[in-house]
Amino acid sequence: MNRNSKKKRFLTGAVFFLTAVLSFAQTGKVKIPENADFWSDYPAEDLADFLVSRMNSEELLSQILMFGWAGAEPSELLIRWVYERGLGSVKVFGWNTDNINLVAQSVSTLQKKSQERKFKIPLFVATDQEGGWIRHVKGETSETPGNMAIGAGGYPIDAYYSGYYISREIKALGINMNFAPTVDNYTNLRSSVIGPRSFGSDPDFVGQLGASFAAGSIDAGVIPTAKHFPGHGDTSLDSHGNLPQIDIDYQTLENRELVPFKFLIAEKIPAIMSGHLGFPKIIANGEPASLSKVFLTDILRNRLGYEGLIITDDMMMNGATMYAGSLSRAFRLAIEAGNDIVISSTTAHWNENLWTSNLALMDSSTAFRQTVEKAARRVILYKLNYFKSQNAAPLYPDPASLSEKIPDREGQKFFLSQACRSITAYKSGNCLPFNPAPNERILLAGQTQFPQFFEEAKKRYSNCAEFKFDYEMGPNQADWMSRNIETTARNFDTVIICVANERSAMIAQSLKNLGKKVVIMSVLSPVPVLDFTWADTILLGYSYSPYTFQALFGALNGEFKPQGELPLSQTP
Repeated sequence: MNRNSKKKRFLTGAVFFLTAVLSFAQTGKVKIPENADFWSDYPAEDLADFLVSRMNSEELLSQILMFGWAGAEPSELLIRWVYERGLGSVKVFGWNTDNINLVAQSVSTLQKKSQERKFKIPLFVATDQEGGWIRHVKGETSETPGNMAIGAGGYPIDAYYSGYYISREIKALGINMNFAPTVDNYTNLRSSVIGPRSFGSDPDFVGQLGASFAAGSIDAGVIPTAKHFPGHGDTSLDSHGNLPQIDIDYQTLENRELVPFKFLIAEKIPAIMSGHLGFPKIIANGEPASLSKVFLTDILRNRLGYEGLIITDDMMMNGATMYAGSLSRAFRLAIEAGNDIVISSTTAHWNENLWTSNLALMDSSTAFRQTVEKAARRVILYKLNYFKSQNAAPLYPDPASLSEKIPDREGQKFFLSQACRSITAYKSGNCLPFNPAPNERILLAGQTQFPQFFEEAKKRYSNCAEFKFDYEMGPNQADWMSRNIETTARNFDTVIICVANERSAMIAQSLKNLGKKVVIMSVLSPVPVLDFTWADTILLGYSYSPYTFQALFGALNGEFKPQGELPLSQTP
């Protein structure tokens, strides 16, 4: 080729390049070929637009749905949803998880099906691994001290590392999204659903700890989800069975419930879960926040400036369906309100009304279709940024490596030290530290379901007898156990009793007038024992984690001085 030909070719190429640059500057778009898919190398914003523009109604609606499944392995129905309709997300519930190898295999199966579709859009795989009381992925995963223990310890770094180590474990299973942290304030002390899932009752401190937990999750490679917006802490009702009505005005909401979410929004939390919660003084028509455009669009998006994903709590909960009147209408209202992902704990039947009615609405209502498209685009954009990062959970987790990663070896050391920092000496009597006389007779009273309580006691005190009762008891059984322990305890000098709920508190209360030394070890919510001023010693541990029982008996035995503080601003 001569010099003139080379020069002409160079100029032609330069003109083409400049034309392309000018075209991109004018349109802001990259030309993406028709055969591109999720993994094609284009800017995320442009690729998200491209994928949404090529998706049909079924694919768009499927992308904003998240289904769980019953049983240890995904059903054929769920696999069909993923492969044939392009379901966007799945959730691992507690009934799927005793065998972590099977969990990993199930995630791989579902992700492989997602990659066999045209666009190859991977699944968000979520679970509830809050730590402490709520641990949906079981098996060999760590049973951690939990949020209230973090609040009692008072160190934001403990929240960070809790989120970090919890996330490292579930990431090894291919789980890429965690419905944690819970940032509900512990406002109503009789709450049966939040309790020790809360960091405490100070909104600012809850926000700081929640932001730290979320940062740890992100650094470990798992997407955190703050919940339950706009705040579940000021009710004793559980939205699984009812629609709680929180009787506060907007000013109170602004200055208390919303404060933790403001912290997390400022830190760019990627996902927030909407709660099935009624606020009659703010919205008088009775609609739950999860189905409310006022709460999700006007307040969360517009007033608070939140830009991340909004995900519903489980739509199978009565708190959502009771207001909507039907599951299909509840799904429609959730989408119209501004949720980006709508969760069902069960896999919908192939032609269930929640699917067919909303699919038909996409074809008849331009506004509804645009709402679905906007949500699907946001989901896909978040997937593009997450899965193409260097820190994403594996699509196909390796079951052979799980024993090396679960439980997390570094995490085990951390959770024990964190449990020690959380132990609170709510009342220090003659039994702190406890140095029994040589012939002192000790009765250990605790739940059959907590063997670590008895094991840790007997490592330190040899002359012990056992009195066991169930964690969950009806009133008649609790009354019988109360009379039984009163008779039994007369033959002992000291009783060390584990209190986990109102029923076990009732059993402990029967020891009040026996003239014995009584040591109360409170796990989970401390509220049932806060007025037990008659006891010699009260130690608060906030969870039934093995680490917590090690720490409780370590403190009782004088191995360290408990420094935790009750993270509640009020007591009964």
